[in-house]
Amino acid sequence: MRKLVVLGKLALAGLLASVLVACGGSEETEQKAQVVEKAETIKWKMITTWPKNFPGLGTGAESLAKHINEMSGGRLEVKVYAAGELVPALEVFDAVSRGTAEMGHSASYYWKGKVPAAQFFTTVPFGLTSQEFNSWVYYGGGLELWEEIYEPFNLIPMPAGNPGVQMGGWFNKEINSLADFQGLKMRMPGLGGEVLKKLGASPINIPGGEIFTALQSGTIDATEWVGPYNDLAFGLYKSAKYYYYPGWHEPGSAVEAIFNKDAFNALPNDLQAIVRAAVQQANLEMINEYTARNNAALQTLLNEHNVQLKPYPEDLLIALKKASAETLAEVAANDPDSQRVYDSFKAFLDSVTTWQDVSDRAFVNARSLP
Repeated sequence: MRKLVVLGKLALAGLLASVLVACGGSEETEQKAQVVEKAETIKWKMITTWPKNFPGLGTGAESLAKHINEMSGGRLEVKVYAAGELVPALEVFDAVSRGTAEMGHSASYYWKGKVPAAQFFTTVPFGLTSQEFNSWVYYGGGLELWEEIYEPFNLIPMPAGNPGVQMGGWFNKEINSLADFQGLKMRMPGLGGEVLKKLGASPINIPGGEIFTALQSGTIDATEWVGPYNDLAFGLYKSAKYYYYPGWHEPGSAVEAIFNKDAFNALPNDLQAIVRAAVQQANLEMINEYTARNNAALQTLLNEHNVQLKPYPEDLLIALKKASAETLAEVAANDPDSQRVYDSFKAFLDSVTTWQDVSDRAFVNARSLP
């Protein structure tokens, strides 16, 4: 019996020793894990085309960075740099391409001078709405084409937001006919600017942060920017009182997130998946925010700042649509990549219009009945 007790005590002592060793091992393992986690933290820079914390666009970049930081548990930290903080607003494409920053937040039509086909991935005059654009990108082959176009520049593109249908623009005079566009100096990038050029206007491409000063000083006679939410924030009503709609030139303007391909591919697979998921979340958030905020901002412009809201005359819109079709055909004919993208875009537009006629458009028209 005494022998059994001794053996029991020895077994208990051994068990306690094992527990203590195990506990010590657990603490050591946890400390090592913390060191490994700290060592594996990856830090990225995101450069943008937008003023710092500018509503919708600048804050959209900040929100995307926050999503990546939180979804990765801090393993991937993204710091946002506004336009001019690290590189000028319109140098985002080149800076991410060469690795100055790992990612960028901008709009692809700013790069049409070096990649003509890129402008199709922001917006096309009289083209796809934001919802239709997302459908083309994710389910109509658009994203694959986008990736092919950017691949030679060591870039990976993803749609990262869309403010929806834009306004037609701010003018310091009434626009009643095509003659009113003659000699007009208007800030309008992308394909819309090419249409204006065809009509005798002088399109000017300047970043958002310079628009107010240019309009106020008379460097430009008119400008488009985004819509009431952003236009109010820029104070454009202080320099022009005529506010036209609809935004024929930008029916749904995609914001892009671009990634240095080497930096993205260096991420482990789970972080790559997290980045893609975060970008998709940001893409959804932006259109929701703009839809919610544009109406309130429009009421402020009309009721507090006496802005004159005017529709483009129908005959003028018809002329603009005709000029747009001619411009798109010319741009596509002069560049093989643009032709491939335009063919895909146009085929999807033609197809989706049939459905829209009996769905969204039919419903909105019915909802407007007395």
